[in-house]
Amino acid sequence: MDVTPEARLNMVESQVRTADVTDLRVQDAMRRIARESFLPGERAHLAYADLEPEYAPGRSLLRPRDVAKLVQLAAPEAGETALAIAAPYAAALLEACGVSVVRHDGEPLDSLPGGRFDIVLAEGAVGRAPEAWLDALATGGRAVVIERSGPAGRAVVYLKTTDGIGRRTGFDSAPPFLPGLEPRSGFVF
Repeated sequence: MDVTPEARLNMVESQVRTADVTDLRVQDAMRRIARESFLPGERAHLAYADLEPEYAPGRSLLRPRDVAKLVQLAAPEAGETALAIAAPYAAALLEACGVSVVRHDGEPLDSLPGGRFDIVLAEGAVGRAPEAWLDALATGGRAVVIERSGPAGRAVVYLKTTDGIGRRTGFDSAPPFLPGLEPRSGFVF
């Protein structure tokens, strides 16, 4: 008996809807997309748990609640373009919302694909959003990341306008850091 559809439904009902994820497109996509398909076979059983299962060395999927909230913060619109950095499951959710997604599964600091994007999103924490990610935004584009400087972090939305880049915070989260994007320590006055 395949329990996966039931597991997906339980994930949405107990972890996503209860976390104020009101975007029905995101909820519906999470009910349909097999999250376990993004994990190696020996970790597939962790797909619907409230944790960050590792899918490759140094790479983890966000908790279901966090990835749903992150995609909702991105406010995807059909016809937009997105750059998904180390974000396989989030990329699939964005595509389900009608967004054309370019996946960047190399090291997060490697050179990015060319072009301008309406959305830049990463599944993993960073000390601070890299300038290259913000530079990849089109006017009106949003970079949605989780920034951490210690044990706790916060989702952040950067919005590029003709006047510059604005920043606002979202929800609390503390996923593992993407390799090479940990906060830099140093002396500060």
